[in-house]
Amino acid sequence: MKSVLLICVTYLACCLASKDESIKKFPDDFLLGVASSSYQIEGAWDEDGKGVSIWDHTVHKAPMIGNATGDVASDSYHNLDRDIEMLRELGVDTYRFSISWSRILPTGFPDQINQAGIDYYNRLINEMLKYNIEPSVTIYHWELPQALQDLGGWTNPLVGQWFEDYARVVFDNFADRVKLWITINEPKEICMQAYVHVVNEPSSYGSGITEYLCAKNLVVAHAKVYHLYDKEYRHKYGAKVGITFSTGWYEPANPNSEADQYLNTLQHQSLIGIFMNPIFGDGGFPKELSEQVAEKSAAQGYPRSRLPEFTDEEKALVRGTYDFMGINHYTGLLVSAENVPQYPSPSLSDDVGANLIQLDWWKPGSAPWFRWMPNSLYKLLKHLHNAYPGVEIYITENGWASDQGTEDDDRVNYIRSALDQALEAVEQGVRLRGYFVWSLMDSFEWGGGYSERFGLYDVDFESPKRTRTPKKSAFVYKQILKTRSLDHHYEPESSVMKIDEGH
Repeated sequence: MKSVLLICVTYLACCLASKDESIKKFPDDFLLGVASSSYQIEGAWDEDGKGVSIWDHTVHKAPMIGNATGDVASDSYHNLDRDIEMLRELGVDTYRFSISWSRILPTGFPDQINQAGIDYYNRLINEMLKYNIEPSVTIYHWELPQALQDLGGWTNPLVGQWFEDYARVVFDNFADRVKLWITINEPKEICMQAYVHVVNEPSSYGSGITEYLCAKNLVVAHAKVYHLYDKEYRHKYGAKVGITFSTGWYEPANPNSEADQYLNTLQHQSLIGIFMNPIFGDGGFPKELSEQVAEKSAAQGYPRSRLPEFTDEEKALVRGTYDFMGINHYTGLLVSAENVPQYPSPSLSDDVGANLIQLDWWKPGSAPWFRWMPNSLYKLLKHLHNAYPGVEIYITENGWASDQGTEDDDRVNYIRSALDQALEAVEQGVRLRGYFVWSLMDSFEWGGGYSERFGLYDVDFESPKRTRTPKKSAFVYKQILKTRSLDHHYEPESSVMKIDEGH
């Protein structure tokens, strides 16, 4: 009998030990937070002196899926207290939000500063700090004032000067309380989609030229703002300044195919390296991409490459303008040289000339572009670590589009998998410093309108109050934050969300 008892006790101990070993701990200085952006949640599109943004202009001409606009969105402009309450319920270390350029500078220029807009963000920041929540602030998240778009927007070489002037107003008003600044969110989407595809504003531009002009101007604009902070604010406030990229993971569809391998290199360079290399690399556009566009341009009859070059002075200006790299990651694609679609010519897609594939067995999210590529985040982090050694990285967006309502098990599994990959990368030496779930709440998802739900909190868009309700994923993420650990076996025991002591 004693031997049987001993065997049972030993077995139980082994099971408990195995379970404990599956629980991974986060480093003490690892930031865990949530993210949002101004146009997607604020609403109040024409209140209190706010100017018209390119998105206001666009959706009023051509609303998105379901006749959606961001005029009210999640109405965070009128629900600030509830938003702070949700952050406290979760117990986040930090909250990443963006400032609306047109809310604080209605004309786009600093000749007219809207104090009501300044007051709104001051109140948001102060309430966060009151409860020990660090603000992580994005200066530009796709909301260019329409007045500046009328002057050419990101294709105008003066846009860097305009952006620097705007950033100075932002720093003058908020730099004393912000320790993490993101200059620009997702350059690829701004330039490669906004100037090419109808889904994002502005949509009236051609392609093959404008996206490359935008890319260069945007990189220079980022650098100007980095140097502005470095020269005038860093010695007083000591914050980190970086830029956030949308970074899918790409790999050859056939690892043994030289054609697939080459196109995979071009794909990385055209959508990631085109922005990263000038800042984190040698200061210019990637070599293979530059050669490819020059060759294509010559064949199409252009007297010079459609991809503009950086002067030596510009290379020196942009090179090294970072304290960290932000990455927004959701999934990946396989790159194939077979069955390549007929892309418009000229265009960036035609310049690369690849067929991008998602496999049918990858789990689909509710967004049409989104299938879950296994282990893509870990592969991306290792790639960036090897390509840009020593660079600090923050995962500034990562999340799952689900139509499961509040019982969002797919989102729970996705976030757990992502955090598992993140911790594995940390163990492998990647200098990963933080992770932000996209997003705090359901919001206006650009071309997807309100059909794509990424939030930890459900938003009832039929309710005038835009009532917020925590999903299962909110309870799971709260436990991760509370314990500073990742436990795949945890199941919430309550459906009542409360603010814990100390938050």
